[in-house]
Amino acid sequence: MKKKQFKLLMLLSAFALLILAACGSDSETGSKDSKKGESASSEKPPFLNLLTGGTQGTYYALGGTFADLISKETDIKTTAEVSQASAANMTALQDGKGEIAFVQSDIAYYATEGKLMFDGKKIDSIAALGALYPETVQLVTTEASGIKSYADLKGKKVSVGAPGSGTYANAEQLLEIHGLTMDDIKAQNLDFGESTDGLQSGQIDAAFITAGTPTGAVEALNATTKVNIIGVDPGKADELIAKYPYYAKDTVKAGTYGLAKDTETVSVLAMLAVKKDLSEDVVYSITKAIYDNTDKISHAKGAFIKAETGLQGISIDVHPGAQKYFDEQK
Repeated sequence: MKKKQFKLLMLLSAFALLILAACGSDSETGSKDSKKGESASSEKPPFLNLLTGGTQGTYYALGGTFADLISKETDIKTTAEVSQASAANMTALQDGKGEIAFVQSDIAYYATEGKLMFDGKKIDSIAALGALYPETVQLVTTEASGIKSYADLKGKKVSVGAPGSGTYANAEQLLEIHGLTMDDIKAQNLDFGESTDGLQSGQIDAAFITAGTPTGAVEALNATTKVNIIGVDPGKADELIAKYPYYAKDTVKAGTYGLAKDTETVSVLAMLAVKKDLSEDVVYSITKAIYDNTDKISHAKGAFIKAETGLQGISIDVHPGAQKYFDEQK
């Protein structure tokens, strides 16, 4: 009887030890899994690629500063890359060729809605990081061209940007409001640098340039050639905004490019977009790196970049990491 009781006691003890071991193992595994999940949610990529625009545009000028701020503040090596700007940047993000990109607000809207140049090619992998500054639609010409109004463009060689670019869309819509189409002009598909070179040499008569003012390429042109900016009549601007509400009235101030007086025109919004699959923690830290350090932005457009206006005019969904940052600023 005593032997049987002893054996039973030993079996129960062994069973109890097995249960405790199993519980401990499950607890440890659960802890490890929890830590693993936590690590994955805040995992930092080894590097980030920031897509900008052409070397003579505002995107590229600001991109280098942003890349330096992100690298320093987040410890994620970030590189600013030359690109074909807005529309190309959206496609590049979708294709995994970058993680952050400059884009016009109208182009970001077209991309996420699958409209215009993105018809049948909807981009569903991007979200907004934040608003930056107004991008002025500048119809640039020279005094020698004799062009004084949109009506004077008829039959002239006019640079309208690459097909499918943000500048091209702006040019098409401004021409439309003034009763013209691409068929009424001799459209030239040139980038900003090529446009100003063409204006200087007389190979083209005018150029649409959508960029923050002052734009480097136009400043370079003004150093050798008398520049004119063709204005948009306020009534035409109202008509444009009624049809395309992402536009706003804007002014190229007197003194810019040596202009004698203010020139009324329109603008769209420059913004940053990011890949949706970047973690909330990483996007939060990127957003903080930029908007907490706007005093370190030397470009003239840095004055427009503020945390309190970081969500104004955004045309697409905001990334949760950026939303968290801006919510903390309220």
